[in-house]
Amino acid sequence: QVQLVESGGGLVQAGGSLRLSCAASGRTFSSYAMGWFRQAPGKEREFVAAISWSGSSTYYADSVKGRFTISRDNAKNTVYLQMNSLKPEDTAVYYCAKRRFSGTYYSSQNYDYWGQGTQVTVSS
Repeated sequence: QVQLVESGGGLVQAGGSLRLSCAASGRTFSSYAMGWFRQAPGKEREFVAAISWSGSSTYYADSVKGRFTISRDNAKNTVYLQMNSLKPEDTAVYYCAKRRFSGTYYSSQNYDYWGQGTQVTVSS
């Protein structure tokens, strides 16, 4: 069983930055990949970023590439999402998730444990 707890969301002006954290329980955190997804009101959940178990490979949605950075600290069982140059369209609930051991990084169907989400609101 894996439990994921996100933190770091909040209200920020356009152009600002936030860093989200996702703390994972369990002793096997370093053995699986992690991802961040987001869901805006009235929209489907969408992929934001993912990172391999070692941190050596990262993946981003085109909409956040160059602005967001995903990283992880396996000693702390934590994955991060650094968000810079935020835009109003980044407003959403952000979720971290544990990826299954196979399948594309980009589909939510390949993630089996999810956090409760943290709200990010970007004002114009």
